[in-house]
Amino acid sequence: MRRLVAGVALVVVVVMVAGIAFVATRGGGSSVDTSAGPTPVVPSGGPPAARPASAAFARFYDQRLDWSDCGSGNQCASLTVPLDYRHPGGTTIRLHLLKVPAAGSRLGSLVVNPGGPGAAGSTYAAGRGTYFGDPLLAHFDIVGFDPRGTGDSAPVECLGDRAFDAYLSADPDPRTPAEVAAFRSGQLALARGCARSPVAAHISTVDAARDMDVLRAALGERRMNYLGASYGTKLGATYAQLFPQRVGRFVLDGAVDPALGTRASALQQAAGFQRALGAYAANCVQSDVGCFLGASVADVQQSITALLDQISATPLKTDDGRELTAGNAFYGIAATLYNRGYWIILSQALRSALNGDGSLLMKLADAYASRNADGTFQSNFLEAFYDISCLDDPYSLPYRKVPSQFAAFEKASPVFGRIYAWGLTSCDGFTPRSDEPVPAIHAQGAQPIVVVGTTRDPATPYRWAVALSRQLDSGVLVRRDGDGHTGYHQGNACVDGAVEGYLVSGKVPRNGLSC
Repeated sequence: MRRLVAGVALVVVVVMVAGIAFVATRGGGSSVDTSAGPTPVVPSGGPPAARPASAAFARFYDQRLDWSDCGSGNQCASLTVPLDYRHPGGTTIRLHLLKVPAAGSRLGSLVVNPGGPGAAGSTYAAGRGTYFGDPLLAHFDIVGFDPRGTGDSAPVECLGDRAFDAYLSADPDPRTPAEVAAFRSGQLALARGCARSPVAAHISTVDAARDMDVLRAALGERRMNYLGASYGTKLGATYAQLFPQRVGRFVLDGAVDPALGTRASALQQAAGFQRALGAYAANCVQSDVGCFLGASVADVQQSITALLDQISATPLKTDDGRELTAGNAFYGIAATLYNRGYWIILSQALRSALNGDGSLLMKLADAYASRNADGTFQSNFLEAFYDISCLDDPYSLPYRKVPSQFAAFEKASPVFGRIYAWGLTSCDGFTPRSDEPVPAIHAQGAQPIVVVGTTRDPATPYRWAVALSRQLDSGVLVRRDGDGHTGYHQGNACVDGAVEGYLVSGKVPRNGLSC
């Protein structure tokens, strides 16, 4: 789970919650049968919410949330947590929470996370039926929190909008010494900017997982019930490792393999995006009207490669007066590979670009980056992504060694391979270090944890779900045969039934269930 281009560019483990919602929306509720009635998550009369024995943490674990209306039937609150868990008596920060109250017979709270890292859980929860089926909305308070450093939870800031816009626009595959120097200069500026943020060293996955346990207690729950997507699976698995006895009903969808090394992770994700692009190309070639990009899958991929090379040499004009650069063109294409429903938009964008108009690809790139047409940003999602990623794993390949990786990466992805190879330099110059490393994941003693993987998922390859399900002592694998990122609420009734049946009624799916 590394970056796709230097700095933040990895299109990894990101659910497009704030990004390309304007492109397509998912259907409503699931058709899963819940006629047998929901099974209570927590037996009545149980002991109060557990908290650490240390008195230093009592003020955090004993806090009660003051929910208030924040529009559209949602309720919002703040949770106080220590900036540094090694020093609970020191500086504190406040995390933003959003709750969608259960519409029917309430079982308890379901904490949700959309991925990233860097995406806001509050926005995810507020999406309601776009992301969650009717059984979950009926029986759970859906609680989304903005993890520390993201959204409205002490957001990390690394660069001003203009500088960050320029960073994202830069060519992700520099070819000349001057381009490499500019590439590295932009990377170092981002790294040094993040280091100046007061929260930069304290927003790791482990820190966020510890926050989740404070949240569990503040919600009055003995056990945490959780649905995490994409990077949210790493966050959930880390919580399960740290607090296995407090794991309730957990579903990890679009799983990350936390044990995978940096290079292997990048290679496998490059292959995942190539596989997704190949599926798009095959669909185009097989269409009744023929494919405007070529007569074969290889032709389509070559046309896209040639277009990216052309844009790298000569950026395209857009209808708002900006220029579509190679960096923005790449983001625009990659964003559409997260969901099969976006393929028609990709075709429209590529057709326009081939005709000299970069407007639609730029809009897709804007949506991916939560960027406005004037170059300002709606959120700090990508800055937080970069900071959290480098805290969890500060590895960086020396620039002079990148060319030695081209052959392997181009084999994995002829279209995107070199971009992924350059992404191995991402954490160059990033100096903050995490308070504690991400642990090996086993979660011994936890209740069953359902892991969902999709066979042609570009961002989190299916093999990662297999690996995580095996690392977890109580892992249960559910396989979705399909395209796009994540499996739940993507139109597959089998997957939806397995996920909702477990979360609502406690019915554990058969390990290896194939949908």
